[in-house]
Amino acid sequence: MMHLVLPFRFEWLWSDALVWLLVASVIGFAIYTNARPHLRAPWARVSRSASGLAAATVLALFVIVGLLDSVHYREALPSQDGKAAYATELRSVLDRLLQPLRASREKTYSAPLATHLYAKETVQLPDGGEVRVFPRLRHGGAHLVDPQQDWARDVAVKAFRGLAIALLVWFVAAIGVCAAESRRATAGIESVWRDVWAGRTAVPWRAVLAALGLLCVLIGPVTALAPHYHVLGTDKVGQDVLYQALKSIRTGLVIGTLATLVMLPFALVLGVMAGYFKGRIDDLIQYLYTTLSSIPGVLLIAAAVLMMQVYIENHPELFPSTEIRADVRLIALCVILGVTSWTGLCRLLRGEALKLREMEYIQAAHAFGVSHWRIMMRHIVPNVMHIVMIALVMDFSGLVLAEAVLSYVGVGVDPSMISFGTMINSARLEMAREPMVWWSLAAAFVFMLTLVLAANLFADAVRDAFDPRLIMAGRHS
Repeated sequence: MMHLVLPFRFEWLWSDALVWLLVASVIGFAIYTNARPHLRAPWARVSRSASGLAAATVLALFVIVGLLDSVHYREALPSQDGKAAYATELRSVLDRLLQPLRASREKTYSAPLATHLYAKETVQLPDGGEVRVFPRLRHGGAHLVDPQQDWARDVAVKAFRGLAIALLVWFVAAIGVCAAESRRATAGIESVWRDVWAGRTAVPWRAVLAALGLLCVLIGPVTALAPHYHVLGTDKVGQDVLYQALKSIRTGLVIGTLATLVMLPFALVLGVMAGYFKGRIDDLIQYLYTTLSSIPGVLLIAAAVLMMQVYIENHPELFPSTEIRADVRLIALCVILGVTSWTGLCRLLRGEALKLREMEYIQAAHAFGVSHWRIMMRHIVPNVMHIVMIALVMDFSGLVLAEAVLSYVGVGVDPSMISFGTMINSARLEMAREPMVWWSLAAAFVFMLTLVLAANLFADAVRDAFDPRLIMAGRHS
């Protein structure tokens, strides 16, 4: 009897399930919001922000990379008896797409776009003598017969070819945007094209296309060069730094989003209860978050992470593979960061709830005998959601930076998991060697800076759209 052996088998890590559950929740929230004009109005104001949409374009690219890295599978192994057998190594769709980078491991350090190792090695000559040379790389520039003669022209041709393809893709995307806008506005595509670049459209497509064009200018040449060279060099063990930087994106996104969502219930429930009930409940909640805030955050997180690490080491039967252990530690870090980061938002919500409970409609609800729970859910919580939305978006970048700091000091993610923090930690000693290896730190810094900067610009757009004080100030100006 023949058994059907699939070429791969999907494996779902806990973080994968949480990420895709979050994606489904965002889609559901978007559908729910789109059907209600009063909820759709603030997001319409966000869509009219040029800086917000440009930042959202960059964030969308990071999110796509993170989602591709959140679908894991095991490849099928050759089987003689027809029974299914799968590899022990867990890969993601992003690993599959980056296979040329993943497989092109060198012996040790190599500079960006280099064809030789970064350090000299002793090579024995045919006559028995020895000489110190820079050995050729096994993958970077291996197709070149004479690197000294051919390197510059080969890099320029490949980069120009990638740039041309990227600009063609951008032009097609721009034409598509103008065609969709012309159907909506019932105008000619040439007129819409002029309106887009003059900034006369309701949605600032000029900012979106400008951000997309900048991304294409950067991604096109890199995509063309990456299969043939190490665009950002290699690290101490010869692994491609560009591959490490792309793999770090998922870790940053998971920590930034999941830790924020863990923080939300504590801050929302305790903050609203403290402001609404006042009295002893308010005193108790204030005592709780004041005590928690007085403990140094790094020490509290380090203690919790070390306790989790000891538990994992003492119960290896619960974590059968390295990937599962690293994933559990990642989720534990998200929970720990969320539990220790809710105090600031709780204070804001308490202050807003103290103000709202004195409003006339709240007093009228009391007079009609409406229960406390119904007043909080129907009148208090909806009126503090603008603060929650602003805080969630703005805390995201802080949590991404927190992961980098914690992994740098050794209490962050598992050392086997690639993240911006582990890249910076491994680059720490590389900066002190001679000659200095700078590209690992520079790559982690640039990718993390781009992610955090885009998140902060988008957070500013969300704040401007949701903050009622800024909205009223804009109407009176």
